[in-house]
Amino acid sequence: MLDGLLTFFTSHHAIRAEKTLRETGFDAKLIAGPKELSSNCGTAVRFEYDRRDEAMPLLAERHVEVEAVHRYAPRTDAWRASR
Repeated sequence: MLDGLLTFFTSHHAIRAEKTLRETGFDAKLIAGPKELSSNCGTAVRFEYDRRDEAMPLLAERHVEVEAVHRYAPRTDAWRASR
């Protein structure tokens, strides 16, 4: 489940993060970064939040600079309708 979100200061690091995670067996997806979580970079990476303790050292080893790690579930139309 892609319930985690990595935010970045630059899109270059977001692209490198997605590539690194995918190459090492993670499920990861590059997406437009939600403005409510970060105004720095317009790009973010969705990933498996429960594997963050594995992912972060891997990204640091490859010199990928991460702004923050978030647990994230995008709001859906069904969520908005139920409020």
